[in-house]
Amino acid sequence: MKRYLHEKIAYIQHATEHEHLLIIPEAKTKCVSQARSTVCSIKSPLVSRAGRYRVLLNLRALERVLKREQPDLIESGDPYQIGWRAIRVGKKLNVPVIGFYHSHFAEAHVRGAARVLGRKAGERLMDFAQRYVRKLYNSFAATVVPSEPLGRVLRAWGVNNVRVVSLGVDTDTFSSEPDDRFATRARLGIAGSRRVLLYVGRLSKEKNTTLLCRAFEILEGTAPGQFHLIVIGDGAQRRQMQELRTRNPNVSWRRYCAQPAELARFYRAADLFVHPGTQETFGLVALESQACGTPVIGIRGSCMDEAILHDQSWWAAEETPESLAQAIADSCKVDSRSLGNAARHAVCEKFSWNRVFERLFYIYEEVCSKYQEENGSPAHPSLQHSALSAQ
Repeated sequence: MKRYLHEKIAYIQHATEHEHLLIIPEAKTKCVSQARSTVCSIKSPLVSRAGRYRVLLNLRALERVLKREQPDLIESGDPYQIGWRAIRVGKKLNVPVIGFYHSHFAEAHVRGAARVLGRKAGERLMDFAQRYVRKLYNSFAATVVPSEPLGRVLRAWGVNNVRVVSLGVDTDTFSSEPDDRFATRARLGIAGSRRVLLYVGRLSKEKNTTLLCRAFEILEGTAPGQFHLIVIGDGAQRRQMQELRTRNPNVSWRRYCAQPAELARFYRAADLFVHPGTQETFGLVALESQACGTPVIGIRGSCMDEAILHDQSWWAAEETPESLAQAIADSCKVDSRSLGNAARHAVCEKFSWNRVFERLFYIYEEVCSKYQEENGSPAHPSLQHSALSAQ
């Protein structure tokens, strides 16, 4: 979501005449403007003391910013209290509100709890989750989703305003050139004979990072010293990653990588990008990896399948550490460089950010025009778009 927001700001700065306001939770309250983009931070507490994520609880401050800025359209990337408040403020300001369903949170969080509660209680919990999603997202003027498979899920749940906008990738930054893979490996102290695996993302339950840790331990037991795992990310399951790194010298862990160019070097250094999650709505990191010429391995049957632009027949068939470990071991028989090069070519053809935002801003204009016709709101010569983010 952060990459999407940064790319949107860049697009607005260079390719449009619109204005953009982004409201996010941060350590301090402040507003920073640059050209036609403004980022307003609202002081918010950390989700956990050890983490980087904050939760925006001061909804009155959020509403004050929106009333002061008077946007023509509001986009909410939050499925909880901010989403409901955005809808409420939109009605007061007489402007449309769009919901961006970035993460399939209902499936990710509820499905695991349902398994623990038992079949009947789990079914009731999933039914409640579906009713919640249906009520919230049908209250938006449109619900944007990053993949068609996820769109089909929400339509089946009764969300009737779904619009699909696939995410994109900066193919200039995330590229297969220059070939600096061995320099990056040497800097990390990785022997040239090792097969390098990479994971980028949050260390959390919905990302399946515990499964990743267990799968790597199985690999080390069956093929000791043949693989090296690089992990870039932090989150609630950092303890499992700390323990894995303590037990195993063939693990490199970096909590954060802020610069896209540096992240691209890590993608290029890997033989294989490991994506253990099954609840992704799109899988932007998988797309970035392929843009760098590095193929992806994961578990078959998730919503991100359309973001994988190479053969997946060798992926794990089951969501278990054993199945993922075996698939990674079997990948040694695959010509990963040829797969990666073909995927790189396909990414460049289908997933540029300019195409993504042209499609998205068309939806914005369409929604605003329809809202104006139905509600008598004033015409907008230039679109001042506010994005609300809980990230």
